[in-house]
Amino acid sequence: MMSISSNKIAQMTREEKLQMMEALWADLSQSDADLKSPGWHEEALSETEQRLAAGNEELVEWDEAKLALRKRFD
Repeated sequence: MMSISSNKIAQMTREEKLQMMEALWADLSQSDADLKSPGWHEEALSETEQRLAAGNEELVEWDEAKLALRKRFD
C-alpha cells in the first residue's frame, strides 16, 4: 500500500491537491455498487431540487463550477 505523509500533502499546491482528489474520486466511483451515500445526502439533494423547482437555485455546468471554485479558493 502506498503511503502519503501529511507533510507531503502539506507541500502540495492547491491545484495538485484538487487533482489528487479528482483522481481518487474517479477511482472510487468506478463501482457504484460499493458506493453508498450517507443519509443526509438524499435530504440535501431533495432540498436542492425543491429550490430548483421554486426558481431559487441556478444550474451551473460542472466544468464552470470547478473553475469558479478554483478561482475563489486559489
